[in-house]
Amino acid sequence: MTSVSLSKGANVSLSKVAPNLTAVTIGLGWQVRQTTGAPYDLDASALVVGDAGHVLSDGHFIFFNNLVSPDGAVQHLGDNLVGGGGGDDEQINVDLRLLSAQAAKVVFAVSIYDAETRRQTFGQVRDAFIRVADAVTGAEVARYDLTEDASTETAMIFGELYRYGSEWKFRAVGQGYANGLRGIALDFGVNVS
Repeated sequence: MTSVSLSKGANVSLSKVAPNLTAVTIGLGWQVRQTTGAPYDLDASALVVGDAGHVLSDGHFIFFNNLVSPDGAVQHLGDNLVGGGGGDDEQINVDLRLLSAQAAKVVFAVSIYDAETRRQTFGQVRDAFIRVADAVTGAEVARYDLTEDASTETAMIFGELYRYGSEWKFRAVGQGYANGLRGIALDFGVNVS
């Protein structure tokens, strides 16, 4: 199986490229352009979203303080405080069989921890990517290498898995947020204090 390379906004049918796919590992990675000042801590997160565009519940916002969705379908494999080591810096597993029928999509974001205080943005990040791999075989199915200059953004939606009829598809998104992970959480209806 050959991995499909995507550009911003493009999508691929995972059901067609990998017909027996039942679970995926979402790998997210990045490098930091400059390392002066405070260290960079980028964090991956996932939001399980219904048809209305909001999370199914606050527990369906999966990040370093909530590693597993209530149904066990989405599992964050842990926070990498350093990152930039080549390959996946953080991974999130999704068991497509366990996702609730109300789940229309799973959105994957990366944010810079404490970005405002540290004065850090995605403009200082390079070689960012999101990839979809078969969780059983480890084979990469699709990949999106982000190329945007995001000099004001402190968080970005990298991509999303979504239902299309009976198929699962993956879309390369690349949408930046200047108001960090909080901005993404609020947009998807997470109750943040």
